[in-house]
Amino acid sequence: MRRTSFRAITVATAAATLFAASITAATAGTAAGSDRPEVAGYAPGMVAALERDLGLTTSEAVDRLKTDEALSEKQLTIAKTLDKGYAGAWVDGSELFVAVTDRSAAAEVRAAGANAVTVDKSLSQLDRLATKAYRAAPEAKVAATYVDVESNSVVMEVAKGAKAAVTAAVKQAGLSAGTVSVVEVAELPRTLINVIGGNAYYIGGTSRCSVGFSATGGFVTAGHCGSRGASTSQPSGTFQVSSFPGNDYAYVSVGSDDNPVGAVNNYNGGTVDVAGSSQAAVGATVCRSGSTTGWHCGTIQAFNATVNYAEGSVRGLIRTNVCAERGDSGGSLLAGTQAQGLTSGGSGNCSSGGTTYFQPVNEALSAANVSLVTDGGGTTPPPTACADERTAFSGSLGSGGQAAEPGLSGFTVLSGTITGCLDGPNGTDFDLYLQKASGGSWTTVAQGITAAADESVRYTGTTGTYRWVVDAYSGSGSYTGGYTTP
Repeated sequence: MRRTSFRAITVATAAATLFAASITAATAGTAAGSDRPEVAGYAPGMVAALERDLGLTTSEAVDRLKTDEALSEKQLTIAKTLDKGYAGAWVDGSELFVAVTDRSAAAEVRAAGANAVTVDKSLSQLDRLATKAYRAAPEAKVAATYVDVESNSVVMEVAKGAKAAVTAAVKQAGLSAGTVSVVEVAELPRTLINVIGGNAYYIGGTSRCSVGFSATGGFVTAGHCGSRGASTSQPSGTFQVSSFPGNDYAYVSVGSDDNPVGAVNNYNGGTVDVAGSSQAAVGATVCRSGSTTGWHCGTIQAFNATVNYAEGSVRGLIRTNVCAERGDSGGSLLAGTQAQGLTSGGSGNCSSGGTTYFQPVNEALSAANVSLVTDGGGTTPPPTACADERTAFSGSLGSGGQAAEPGLSGFTVLSGTITGCLDGPNGTDFDLYLQKASGGSWTTVAQGITAAADESVRYTGTTGTYRWVVDAYSGSGSYTGGYTTP
């Protein structure tokens, strides 16, 4: 279902993880053998790490990378075709599953080539239930809270012996047992402040963390690694932005003698180039870099997870089954060559396996108002004003928010061509809609809904009252835009 009204374009932030078609054609016909050209196309050690951590053959590892790459390219565009009935999506081998709450959406999913699963609760409903459950439970007893899209339920992981107390608190809050699953875990998550991912850096001469990803003038890393104003060495720098708990991101500026490079150490004698920061899908393959345990891989299990550390809770994290140990904090999470997140914390280890959570990288970049350094050595330029348009507008939005420009009442024009553009914050997905007043309501007549921060719209129409709607589909920050009328 296309979004056609101001209210209809409201979409849960986590809904960017939708994909729509089986990509078996993208993986068919490959032959076994590590000497294939397909293997040479990946960073040294990447395929070997997938073989080791996921139990795959070389052929299976390459095919999986190609499949995940194809799905990630399509998922953001397909996500925007569904309305609020979207309830999450996941990968099972080469099969794609999309959960929805109504028949019309299910038909649309099947028409796009995916497997439709009809469920009771939308993803936005589950996110609200997860928040309610988290607030109801005794905080010291809860390890993590997240949405399991495959079971269409909320999962709460709790300390040993705490299941009964948490279950009672959740029930008292009016949440049924079928909606929230309470599971005891052997170990509570912890921050990995003495563990690094990627190359090491040192904070105040007393602790060690890792470079997450190079950004304009420095790098992003975990917020729990250092407070604003703290100094670093190897490379020398200063924490300019730091948020923990609540979030777990930081930005460190470095000196002019240091050269931020768009690459991640794969601990196999080479590096993995960073090409961008497009969000991957639930079920997609991801790999993490850390100086204690090296290069390890797994899959994304959920987005928007809330985790309780001893220092406080952190929201909006990526949950994975990638292992990590003390010494990997702040490090890099990649899906192929796309930056995903910064190592926050978790449980388990790389001998028996574990669960690790990651701070989404785009949120860190947006908060620091910096750009990701890519493999070409440059950065994506920051947003600029739409100088070619006659009438300008600007504003600021939180993720999931919308704004009408130049106001709710709109503007009146004669028949002809209307053009508009939008410059959103770097590392976000902002969309632009042109709506026309009709019968006391607004109807979308043109739109720019790519996965980028910037959009352009061109529409030839009749005399009437129009308005622009800016939608912060994913990410937050300030935007500028403009439009020209006949």
